[in-house]
Amino acid sequence: METEDGAGDGPGWTGLPPGLLRMRRLLLVVWLVPAALGTGLALGLCVGPAWAAFALLPLAALAWGWVLIGRNWRSWRYAERADDLLISRGVLWREETVVPYGRMQLVEVTSGPVERHFGLASVQLHTAAAATDAAIPGLHPAEAERLRDRLTELGEARSAGL
Repeated sequence: METEDGAGDGPGWTGLPPGLLRMRRLLLVVWLVPAALGTGLALGLCVGPAWAAFALLPLAALAWGWVLIGRNWRSWRYAERADDLLISRGVLWREETVVPYGRMQLVEVTSGPVERHFGLASVQLHTAAAATDAAIPGLHPAEAERLRDRLTELGEARSAGL
């Protein structure tokens, strides 16, 4: 197996599909463009045209958020190993969660209305220790179901061997 840079014998990491990135960026635009228009219009009409420049603040937040969402999306990845599932995420603070198959109690696939519109689903893993609960957002529904079935099967096999 290979690592993210293509060398070594670490786990084979799988990144998240680009649909999650598109969904999050669209939500950012949907929230901040009307905020910018409303701010500019309200201040321009009520206080004066010079004050309408404050509409640039939500647009600056949009540009900053666009970059941050991309960096966050690229940081998410997961790897299925022989005895556990690894989930890695984070840009400034890297977080890696190791969930042993034998400790999994429940594996859920969820998809809210916005996720369904973009053809996405999330996998939520529950263990006896709340600290090791984990989630993988923004997967294709077929991949989420495959992962749920595989994790459930491996979890049952590992817990039966205890």
